[in-house]
Order: sequence, then structure tokens, then C-alpha cells
Amino acid sequence: MFLSRIVLRDLDSIDSPASMATSKKVVTRDEWERKLRDVKIRKEDMNRLVMNFLVTEGFVDAADKFRVESGTQPDIDLATITDRMEVKKAVQSGNVQEAIEKINDLNPTILDTNPELYFHLQQQKLIELIRAGKINEALEFAQEELAPRGEENQTFLEEIEKTVALLVFEDVKNCPYGELLDVSQRLKTASEVNAAILTSQSHEKDPKLPSLLKMLIWTQNQLNEKAAYPRINNLSTAALEDPAI
Repeated sequence: MFLSRIVLRDLDSIDSPASMATSKKVVTRDEWERKLRDVKIRKEDMNRLVMNFLVTEGFVDAADKFRVESGTQPDIDLATITDRMEVKKAVQSGNVQEAIEKINDLNPTILDTNPELYFHLQQQKLIELIRAGKINEALEFAQEELAPRGEENQTFLEEIEKTVALLVFEDVKNCPYGELLDVSQRLKTASEVNAAILTSQSHEKDPKLPSLLKMLIWTQNQLNEKAAYPRINNLSTAALEDPAI
């Protein structure tokens, strides 16, 4: 947010008649760092941003230590993070039935009110049966549990057809939907479960920090069109790099 304010202020000056005499305004490192220092960010706001990230991503131990050290209180009970991470871990490990049971233990209304999430968990269960080579069990499960849902929802039906197609190929590498057996599919389902649990706890399903970093990249790209200035290219270090002039 602080960089956005700087960019907007600079864009106003760049668009003035005097600045249009040159193609780009050059901002020196000293000038840019002075502008950064002029923007005041409250430590409390930064701490809340860090806590939001730790809670949303499930770093319960780090969140507890940060709570003690900074005095920043999380907006949910930290004990619920452990429960949420156990569900997420179960999905990532392919133990879908265990994940479903844990979700119902946490809040049985989550799956009752989110048919898309429940379908994706059932689809993931079918994928795990196929992965384990339990062909007959997979076919029976698809027929009894998933087919009825496909009759009610065209999108679900298409997903079922893609998943069942895995059974047709002896070598799934030749299947156009072989990516369903990738670890990334487990992670995708686990992420959806994580978001649903957070929503049920009246917490944002996504951390704020990544959105702010995307905003940083966007504002820098906008300013690049009109000015040469020290920018942040490496988000992990946040080091300013002088422009090539």
C-alpha cells in the first residue's frame, strides 16, 4: 500500500507539462528512499499482517510465538489451526475419508452447505482408489457415489468422466487427464478444504500478504512506463535495485 501512494503521487507529477519534456522521469536512489521514509506504517498494522499470514497458512507454533513476542492477538483460536492442518495433511496424504471425518468433527455444516467441496473430496477419493490399483472398487464407488451427482450437475459429470478415463489407459502417462494423479491435484483439493474451513470460522480464506505483493508488482509495472527508479525485483529480500539508464 505504501508504494501505491508513492506511485500515484509520482504519476501526477510525471503527467505535468514540465515532466512531459522527457520520455521518462529519473528518480535517484536517495530521492526514492526519502519518499519511502516519508510514508509512515504503524508497527501494529505490520504485526497484524504477519499474524494474518501465519494463521491463514497454518503455522500454529510460529503464530503462538509471534503472539507472545509482539502482543498481537490472532482473530481465531490457535487450537483450531492444528485441527485444520490435520485435515489438510490428510488430504495431501491421500487419506480422503479421514479428512471428511475430521471436517465433520470440526463443523458438520461445512460439507452440508458446500456440495462442490464435497464432490471434489469424493472425486479425490476416486482418484486415490485408481492410484492404488483398486479398479473394481473404483468403478463401484464411481457408480454409487459420484454418478448420481453427475446426473444433477453437468460440471460434475464432466469431472467424473475425466477421472474415470484414467481407468482406460494402462499407462496413465498417455491419458490426457493424467495430471489428476499428480501431487498437485491433492494440493488443489487440500487448498479448497483449507479455504472452506477458514470461511466457516469467519476468517479470510487467503492471506493478505500475497495480495499486497501482487499490488506491489502491479504498481511498479505501471510506474515503469513513465519513470526510471529503484525497484524491488527480488521479493524475498526486498532490496532496491537501481534502474538501467
